[in-house]
Amino acid sequence: MLDIKFIRENPQKIKEACQKKGVNVDIDNLLELDKKKRELLTKLENFRADQNKISKQKERNDEAISRAKELKNQTKKLELDIEAVESALDNLLILVPNIPFDEVPVGKDDSGNIVLKKVGKTPDFMFPIKDHLAIGENLGIIDIEKAAKVAGPRFGYIKGKAVLLELALIKLAFNILQKEKFEPILPPVMIKEEMATGTGYFEATDSEEAYFLPKDNLYLVGTSEQSLIAMHAKEVFNEKDLPKRYVGFSTCFRREAGSYGKDTKGILRVHQFDKVEMVSFCKSEDSKKEHQLLLSLEEKLMRLLKLPYQVVNVCTGDLGRPAAAKYDIETWLPSEKRYRETHSTSNCTDFQARRLNIRWHDKLGRSNFVHTLNGTVFAIGRIIIAILENNHQKDGSVKIPKILQKYTGFKVIHPIK
Repeated sequence: MLDIKFIRENPQKIKEACQKKGVNVDIDNLLELDKKKRELLTKLENFRADQNKISKQKERNDEAISRAKELKNQTKKLELDIEAVESALDNLLILVPNIPFDEVPVGKDDSGNIVLKKVGKTPDFMFPIKDHLAIGENLGIIDIEKAAKVAGPRFGYIKGKAVLLELALIKLAFNILQKEKFEPILPPVMIKEEMATGTGYFEATDSEEAYFLPKDNLYLVGTSEQSLIAMHAKEVFNEKDLPKRYVGFSTCFRREAGSYGKDTKGILRVHQFDKVEMVSFCKSEDSKKEHQLLLSLEEKLMRLLKLPYQVVNVCTGDLGRPAAAKYDIETWLPSEKRYRETHSTSNCTDFQARRLNIRWHDKLGRSNFVHTLNGTVFAIGRIIIAILENNHQKDGSVKIPKILQKYTGFKVIHPIK
């Protein structure tokens, strides 16, 4: 959520941000409601001042008593009017997206994203290329048919050595990130509605992606970032404790509502997946530097896995509501002969912190909103896909990246016989 005072003083900037992000919010109506609220509050203060004067009178005549009753009734009506205006104003405020940084490229959708660099050599195969599902079924480590029988489409059973591969990826990630002072967390995968709203991902069409349990008033998380950020709602950090960094592992859930007919084969786009996620709380002046750190750690892990990838500067139309800047890492998939998104890292500035009231105190005791950042370490399913496709051999086997072998206990996954 943006500061109403900032919106009031910079209406054109806010309108431009909405346009760049493709978000439709009536800013003029928002400002009218803000003006009306302030006028009503002034009127309420005057009524209460008059009530206070009458209450201090030692002797009150009939006229004063009548006036006191009138003021009481008017005050009650005014409080209801203010409540209605505040509700309408809040409903608009919550739709206003974060403002993109000036250096973010302007674009309508992902076609406006800019590739910053490519890293690693894409593999050349001297035999017919198979996709991850064919490879996984041949190895006996992926089963989507049984998953469809049990749970429906967009689910999969991950089996055998693929499970050990997942655990190896998690262990590698946690070992690397603990050295950078990231505290390991296993967070809840269900969060209260107000906490979900506070993260900024559940407005408008974003809510269609989420699984909601109305009986319990709980959302299933789409990323552990949501429960990690909300963990410090209504709290205050001391300056010496910043930056505060967490690395969380959790199962995540998404409807994939807007992807009907897309990537239905295999485990690329599923309703349930495991993910390792970074979150950082820091001071405003440090957030751009912290953002670069998160990106550098994502790249470090990709280089350790020796997977070819490209880094993308995400444009305004593909940025998402809470982010002021975002980078994606896209990994090469040989079966598709293209790069596919496997990571993202976002600087959300104080957008989430304002909603969730997360602050820090400086040395002079002044209160400030923290900046929040997040970054994918591993979206496990997609990284397994990339490992299978980039490392499969002519005989159907798959070589395990060297960095993972000490965790898996094996170097190759062989086809089932």
